[in-house]
Amino acid sequence: MLEEKKSEQKETQIPLEELFSKLEEVVKNLENPESSLEESFQYYNEGMQLLKRCNETIDSVEKKVLVLDEEGETYEF
Repeated sequence: MLEEKKSEQKETQIPLEELFSKLEEVVKNLENPESSLEESFQYYNEGMQLLKRCNETIDSVEKKVLVLDEEGETYEF
């Protein structure tokens, strides 16, 4: 159980830019006409997992963003 939590923490620590780069690679592989149908399914699943992690990362960042109002006060976005 501890190893699973550590693994999850390491996965969530991947920068968003790197996740997008991996997602771009997956899209290129999906667009490759030489990819078999089975490979395409694997790429699709991998892409959906990456997309989910991107969304989770963005959601997490949005929750942490603070907005500065006209009076100089901050509040959560």
